[in-house]
This record gives sequence, structure tokens and C-alpha cells, in this order.
Amino acid sequence: MTGTATPPISASTSASITPGSDIRELFRAAYENRYTWEPGFGGYQGRCVWEQGGQRAEGRFQVGADLKASVEGIEDEEITKAIGSQLWEVCIHRVRRSFEQTHGANTFSAGDSDPVGLEVIVGGKNAGDRYRIKDSVVTMVHRQIHGTVVTIFTGSTTDTGAGYLSHTYSSQYSDPATGEARGGKSTFTDTFVPLAGVGPWVLSERAISSEDPEAPSGSSVQTFRFEALEPLPQVSQETPAS
Repeated sequence: MTGTATPPISASTSASITPGSDIRELFRAAYENRYTWEPGFGGYQGRCVWEQGGQRAEGRFQVGADLKASVEGIEDEEITKAIGSQLWEVCIHRVRRSFEQTHGANTFSAGDSDPVGLEVIVGGKNAGDRYRIKDSVVTMVHRQIHGTVVTIFTGSTTDTGAGYLSHTYSSQYSDPATGEARGGKSTFTDTFVPLAGVGPWVLSERAISSEDPEAPSGSSVQTFRFEALEPLPQVSQETPAS
């Protein structure tokens, strides 16, 4: 189900959670509800199309079992890098890591509740990070990465039947010391489809609208489309002769 808005937390649920209480299991449920690829992902390929401001480029791409993306057939190196970057970013979030692998050294306590969800205050290894969750969906991420804070709000999700994917969301970078914005806010609309009709679910389109004071509309839009998607041929493993 694509584009389903995340339901609000009920008043009774919010009232039952005391600020400061341990909500590790609530956050674990949201973490484990994210859609990730099954072990043994074999890779896929297809046609890639990039469009922005009336410009268009088309080529071929491949994502290997090692999650490395390659793009061919596009002369503009910056466009090639942009397409590869989007594929990598999607792939890295599909890697399945256990909750303990990712968050075993962290603690999670309840903050306030608002329409976005229940605040999750992180302590331990990643102290300073914050999240919001509701109905087992991570609806806000506030993390410091490489000296910059990124804040992401999820607007709607895609239900794959095996976990959720973000459908619409926004991101904003800011200075960790002052909170001042670094660059404009970007909004994303992602469309996912099950590869060969059965899965795994892969990105078929991403539209990114970025604040741009030099653009007539105040923003610029890049669209990445991934078409004619098919699994990579599986290489047979022959047993060497003894």
C-alpha cells in the first residue's frame, strides 16, 4: 500500500508512557519493522533515467550482490555519480543488521509526545541522537553524522507486507553546535516495487525537491527513475572435480 499516512498515537497510548521510562522494546519494534532485504540478495539491473529542469539523461545500471552500483551509458560524470549515489543510499538502508548489532551499546528513554510521535532519547554510545516513533514506525530521525546533524521526518510509508518503507519524507542538515541550517530542506517521494513481482522491493522512482533561492519557484526538482528492472542472472557454482 503506497502513500499511507502514518496514524497518530492514541491519547491512551501517550498517557501510559512516563517520560524518562525505558522504551527499548518499543524502539526495537519500530527498528525491526523497517523493510530490509533477505540474506542472499542477488542484485538487479535495469534502465536509469535522470531528469531536472528540462534536461534528461538515460543509461543502464546494475546493483550487485555486494550492493555496489554501476552506471553506464551517460556521458555527464556528475549525473552518473548522482544516480549511483541514490542507488547506494537506498541499498545501504536495505542491509539487515540485528537490533543488538546496531543499538546494543545504546539506551532508550521516553521523552514527550507530539503529533509526529513519541520522542526516543538515546543514551550510551550514540548519546545525543533522538528519534520519534508511532505505531512501530520511526517517524523522525535526529542524528549527528560526520560533524553534521541531519533531521528526517517521515510523512507516509509503503507497506510491503514484510516491513515498511518511507514513501514521503524530508531532510534538513544543521550545525551541531548552533542548530543553524546548512543548506535548504529537501523533500523526497520514493516509489518502490517488488522485483519481478515477488521481491525484493527496490526503488523505481525518487523525486527530490530541494530549496533553491535561485530557481524561479524557489526549489529545484531532480527525478530518478529505474525501469525495466530484473534480477541479475545467478552464477551457477560448479563443484570442482576431485
